[in-house]
Amino acid sequence: MLLRDFNTEFDTPVPAGLERRFAALLAREDVIVILAGTVGFAYLTLRPSPYYDGPVAMLEELYVAPGRRGAGIGSAIMARVLDELAQRGAEEMQINVDEVDTDARRFYERHGFTNIEHGSRMLLYIQEL
Repeated sequence: MLLRDFNTEFDTPVPAGLERRFAALLAREDVIVILAGTVGFAYLTLRPSPYYDGPVAMLEELYVAPGRRGAGIGSAIMARVLDELAQRGAEEMQINVDEVDTDARRFYERHGFTNIEHGSRMLLYIQEL
């Protein structure tokens, strides 16, 4: 499972029941998962906002297997994510990124996201859609 690979790569403990809980999330209307075969995925949640007519999307995870990075897979996933969000009427997308993760920060900035958090270990990138 790609989510388990993601957690393992970034030294995040993999809790018991991860697959069961993730399968339950997939059945929800406010959860989106985009797959790139067996090499990458994006996992998003949607929530209502008083600031927009449509939902706000949170990109919870975007992962491409290490050996496949740099081949445009992440960009292809991001394009599919933005298409799906447009179909659902989402008006903003947010992403939390570790300050030290310069590769991820560069990727999101290249795709039009702006950091609005400064002086924190965890940064918040947003893009109005």
